[in-house]
Amino acid sequence: MADFYLKALESERKKLWATCRLKGLPRDSMERQRIAMIDEDIAAHKAKQAKGSAKG
Repeated sequence: MADFYLKALESERKKLWATCRLKGLPRDSMERQRIAMIDEDIAAHKAKQAKGSAKG
């Protein structure tokens, strides 16, 4: 089954990263902060999935 939440997060991250690269935004910009938050969300979601699949 497709994981639409994970795909949406990754898509948003790619879009923001491209914007940051194109505009040359500094590390403390709102877009870069959002990328960091998305990275945390992705890691938490993947950990939750791994924990769920390990149970059975």
